[in-house]
Amino acid sequence: MMNIIEFINSLTIKVMSIAWGLFLLTWSIGWLLKGSPIPFMRVKRAGQDLIEDAVWAAFWLALGSSIFALVSYIVSSVASPPPVIYNGTA
Repeated sequence: MMNIIEFINSLTIKVMSIAWGLFLLTWSIGWLLKGSPIPFMRVKRAGQDLIEDAVWAAFWLALGSSIFALVSYIVSSVASPPPVIYNGTA
């Protein structure tokens, strides 16, 4: 049976994978629109906007995942049981 920590970790990994995939898709579409030989500046500007939004999204994804990893590390180190000290004289 999966405990709550494993569930949150697996859910976080799935959500982050989907978010990074969406970032790559948006960034690719933005560059396709910006570099396309279409003579409409609105299309090229939409591509530039998609690229800018994708870069900001990547920044916040990286920052958020780093903070989550730090919090997870702190919680796992605080929640772990203290080491057992063995007294060999008993």
